[in-house]
Amino acid sequence: QVQLVESGGGLVQPGGSLRLSCAASGKILSVNRVGWYRQAPGKERELVASITSGGGTEYADSVKGRFTISRDNAKNTGALQMNSLKFVDTAVYYCNALVTSTRGYTYNYWGQGTQVTVSS
Repeated sequence: QVQLVESGGGLVQPGGSLRLSCAASGKILSVNRVGWYRQAPGKERELVASITSGGGTEYADSVKGRFTISRDNAKNTGALQMNSLKFVDTAVYYCNALVTSTRGYTYNYWGQGTQVTVSS
């Protein structure tokens, strides 16, 4: 069994910063791709950023230059640093990870989601 637990969401004013964290636990052999997605009310879930086990990153155009994704392979953790937040960044943010278990199965896991609200 593998679990992803997120933390770090909250209420922030426009222009402010938040840091989201994601920790994977359980019978983990390796964590492959890690991604952060978000879903705003009435909209589809969208990819915000992703990072491979080798450190290669990808960002949605809307967050380039403002958000930074990172990971700690030794600790099986990931993070999303969000700066210069805008009203449109308000959403539930989900951590996603492609995890290979100690039994050799690779599966796509999701965190429970954390609310980020940008409001004045």
